Amino acid sequence: MESRILTEEKLKEFAKYLKEAEYAAATIGKYLREIRIFQDWLGDREVSREAAAQFKAWLQGEGFAPVTVNARLSALNAFFRFAGWEECRVKFLRIQRQLFRNQSRELTREEYERLLKSAREKGKEQLALLMEAVCGTGIRVSEVSCITVETLRQGRAEVNLKGKIRVIFLPERLCRKLREYADRQEITSGEIFRTGSGKGLSRRQIWREMKGLCESAGVEATKVFPHNLRHLFATAFYQISRDIVKLADVLGHSSIETTRIYLRTAGEEHTQVLERMGLVT
Repeated sequence: MESRILTEEKLKEFAKYLKEAEYAAATIGKYLREIRIFQDWLGDREVSREAAAQFKAWLQGEGFAPVTVNARLSALNAFFRFAGWEECRVKFLRIQRQLFRNQSRELTREEYERLLKSAREKGKEQLALLMEAVCGTGIRVSEVSCITVETLRQGRAEVNLKGKIRVIFLPERLCRKLREYADRQEITSGEIFRTGSGKGLSRRQIWREMKGLCESAGVEATKVFPHNLRHLFATAFYQISRDIVKLADVLGHSSIETTRIYLRTAGEEHTQVLERMGLVT
């Protein structure tokens, strides 16, 4: 039987496979980081189902959150499938579905507006516009490179992810603000959001710049990360449309169950509904 040794060469082959399958660069990087954690834990031993199960138990024993454990197992199982080591795959932890969002991580509209104000006061016009672009369209932060001078003329951008193409509609007010910004920056073609050297902004750069607004905006750092802007968009869109199927399409979700996660209400909102029912006399 072929020895199951987890080598850097195999990881490079896996990364190449993911890239050819059109996985996002951020996803590929995350998968590789998760697998290397297993690699460091495993040491010189061969990969086996028993070892994978022991790794799962070790993660739990170290106190990692169930979602973190499952994220690492997901990366491992994807690699095992690629390597032909199907028998090494392990089951995920069963997590009870959460009914409410964690308020310590929920970004409100008021907090979003304070972040925008802080960015403008700090002279970070590009950052403010980028946050408006994500929050005003529902686009993923990894997809902002699709917003170009050319797409502003059309009022829409096409996103191609894993062979699936979806159209992102750009509000006219956003297009106008971005066109004015591009004119001031003398950007005549290509990506709107870029570094001083003309390269596209990375997810890490955007995350770091947003975190730099927390103190001046008076917003908890646990609430300030790019993906939370997409959550705020989803909530606002659904409150107006009440159409979860349309929202799933706009967000690019293959499953409505994924969209439902975005729409979990805060516990406080649920309590207010109970109070309005007036059934306790």
